[in-house]
Amino acid sequence: MAALHRLLEGLAHGPACVVEVESTQGSVPRERGAWMAVCADGPVGTIGGGRLEFDAIAEARRRLAGEGGPQVLRFALGPSLGQCCGGVVFLRFTVAGPHDRAALAQRLAPPCMPVALFGAGHVGHALVRVLAPLPFALAWIDSRDSVFPTDAPAGVACEHSDPVHAAVPSLAASSQVLVMSFSHAEDLDVVAACLLRQRERGDLPFIGLIGSRTKWATFSHRLAARGFAPHELAWVTSPIGLPGIEGKEPEVIAVSVAAQLLALRGAAAVSPAPSEARNEAGSQPG
Repeated sequence: MAALHRLLEGLAHGPACVVEVESTQGSVPRERGAWMAVCADGPVGTIGGGRLEFDAIAEARRRLAGEGGPQVLRFALGPSLGQCCGGVVFLRFTVAGPHDRAALAQRLAPPCMPVALFGAGHVGHALVRVLAPLPFALAWIDSRDSVFPTDAPAGVACEHSDPVHAAVPSLAASSQVLVMSFSHAEDLDVVAACLLRQRERGDLPFIGLIGSRTKWATFSHRLAARGFAPHELAWVTSPIGLPGIEGKEPEVIAVSVAAQLLALRGAAAVSPAPSEARNEAGSQPG
């Protein structure tokens, strides 16, 4: 998404040549639909690097200089390119101007998974920096209006909600929810609101809570006292992040959680089946 924003901003100052992977055969560095663009201030995005990208940039610059040529060119990833992938890539070259911004925004934007992040503390800020360039539609929610940065990344929607759990009913359907507020009381209320929505609508495929096994054990008892059954508590993943990634630094947790979200996004279908292992990993701050 960051590359797309750069391209759209660059088009306000001059034309660009967009290079898209039209189709592929065999082993190739990027999939169909991957793209890059050559703007006045340099390349944006990537089609896989190496000699393929080097030659594509040169071809794009020729197009920007007014030279013609077929829209789609064939590149064999063999000895002639100094690459040993062995596949074939067909690249489409399109010169675009300011009037093409809306069409490009629609065509090049990847499908974005909705993510609701509750908490703008150290980990929240680190996680937003990691998630912002990735294909996520991020809603960032906190009960403290003053904690959001004035220069939040493009595409991140900052929302002040007091009480914070009041934002849960209006979350986008199929949101992946991450709970990491400054307060255990707020965390509990947000998780309870998510479980209630899950009971009523069943449209929150992932509810992740930062913290330790001890924190989750305490929350489990308190949520049970609020009337949530064991099978409902199993919807919560705590701690969050990929198992095996050690470290409690905000940046480490952020990378681990982002990788977990990417794995969920890449799955053909996100299974809602509970697993005891989801609540048996290590621990995190909070």
